[in-house]
Amino acid sequence: MAARVLNVNVGVLGHIDSGKTALARALSTTGSTAAFDRAPQSRARGITLDLGFSCLRTELPPQLGPGPGELQLTLVDCPGHASLIRTIIGGAQIIDLMMLVIDVTKGMQTQSAECLVIGQIACQKMVVVLNKIDLLPEGKRQSAIEKMTKKMQKTLENTKFSGCPIVAVAAKPGGPEAPESENPLGISELIEVLKSQAYLPSRDPSGHFLMAVDHCFSIKGQGTVMTGTILSGSVSLGDNVEIPALKVTKKVKSMQMFHTPVTYAMQGDRVGVCVTQFDPKLLERGLICTPDSLHTIHAAIISLKKIQYFRGALQTKAKFHITVGHETVMGRVMFFSPAPANFNEEIQENVFDFEKDYLYQEQYLSKDSVSSEENKENDQAGEVQLPKQQWALLEFEKPVTCPKLCLVIGSKLDTDIHANTCRLAFHGVLLQGMEDKNYTETFLPKLKVYKQKHKEGQVERVMDDYSVIGRSLFKKETNIQIFVGLKVKLSTGEDGIIDGGFGQSGKFKIRIPDGLKPDTKMLLTAASKKKSKGGKGDMNKEDESSKNDSAQPVTISLIFKRYVFDTQKKMIQS
Repeated sequence: MAARVLNVNVGVLGHIDSGKTALARALSTTGSTAAFDRAPQSRARGITLDLGFSCLRTELPPQLGPGPGELQLTLVDCPGHASLIRTIIGGAQIIDLMMLVIDVTKGMQTQSAECLVIGQIACQKMVVVLNKIDLLPEGKRQSAIEKMTKKMQKTLENTKFSGCPIVAVAAKPGGPEAPESENPLGISELIEVLKSQAYLPSRDPSGHFLMAVDHCFSIKGQGTVMTGTILSGSVSLGDNVEIPALKVTKKVKSMQMFHTPVTYAMQGDRVGVCVTQFDPKLLERGLICTPDSLHTIHAAIISLKKIQYFRGALQTKAKFHITVGHETVMGRVMFFSPAPANFNEEIQENVFDFEKDYLYQEQYLSKDSVSSEENKENDQAGEVQLPKQQWALLEFEKPVTCPKLCLVIGSKLDTDIHANTCRLAFHGVLLQGMEDKNYTETFLPKLKVYKQKHKEGQVERVMDDYSVIGRSLFKKETNIQIFVGLKVKLSTGEDGIIDGGFGQSGKFKIRIPDGLKPDTKMLLTAASKKKSKGGKGDMNKEDESSKNDSAQPVTISLIFKRYVFDTQKKMIQS
């Protein structure tokens, strides 16, 4: 029986020029067709423009089970340039373990911090690699490494990677131009650390096959090869696979894993799949899958969390770059939360309940978004109340093809890349996609997001024991008829019902089914006597008297909710 090979995908992330590609090269025993900046543009510019893949094979460490076997670390070299962050986000979704590469002479830089954020969202474990130690003067090298190690430990203190291993190396002593004879420093120690951190990622061959393709090329007389990482399910020789972007289905003719032919591959494997010929230029990067298993959507509902390093509020109606699966498109957001009474309710993960009511939010609710006034009140009352879960409706500028429950990241990629600020704003899980182009008519009315409306007016005078006239609740031009039958509450405690308009100036009649309390009647009668004393034509006096009685007017509260996507704009009262 052949020795088993366990594959673990290791992401190599970090700021541009921190030496990621040199590190991947120093670690690797085998390069794939997409390794070490093979693209001519990458070589010309001296920077990685795409995901590079190579692998390191070593003996299976004891924590991964007994018996013979090999550990294959597939190294995913992510570009470090700020403008290529969408490529990094795509790459992060296939990583089990992350290496954050830091230039030891510079420390954490803007993109290193963004890579750390992506790692926190997409990864379970991390190793920090302090690279370029050959640039430190030998006499001071050890103390400089210790200083930077302490600094990194402090930076990681409040992240999920607190206490992770930190290893110092020189992947390419002397820099890119140095002769190949220069041996890298610290690589064998790094390999031991990677082996100690390797774990058995959960792999499931069942379910639909889905693979993220990052490289595509033809081989004359054989067909077109798509290389990538299997995100879910499995694939065998002879299977049909769909290329949704091209709307075609192709048969799998042969497969290879790092130059070794195979007949089967499953979730987590890095594989090259050769299918019947098509033009590789049509599919630079994308997804292939079990036929008819992926959907193209125009909008989506996601559960989400704000990224703590993003400065500023997340506003409803704002536009973000939305990375869904391996695509990045512009999208507009609308945030909503549970109704306030359900803020603390436990929410079922990865499920969205269309039966519930949700409260529309002008922005994502976080400690820094709650206004200072509310904070003052809440400080006295205790902790600021925030919901356990919040959601957003995303409306895409162009449709995207993706699986359900995939990772979603919202960012502001148009922020100046030289600004020292995190461009990643939120991350979440796609719970429900809308495939219908006319989703605003067919789908959104099912989404019960409401706005709470609160109007205040005043009682002008008493008509009799069971009715009063109100003012200042509606504008003169408002059609009061649509409010007839709605319940109101007086500040003195009585419940009333709007009965109809009164005159032409926006005044209205309120019926009080249980009658006015004697105290209320006295208060209102006294107020109207004061007014009438002012004399009919004497406007100044009337103004004076209304100022005096405004010390304690009887106010009218009208509270109702209106569903944002209700075409009839009905007003609902509980």
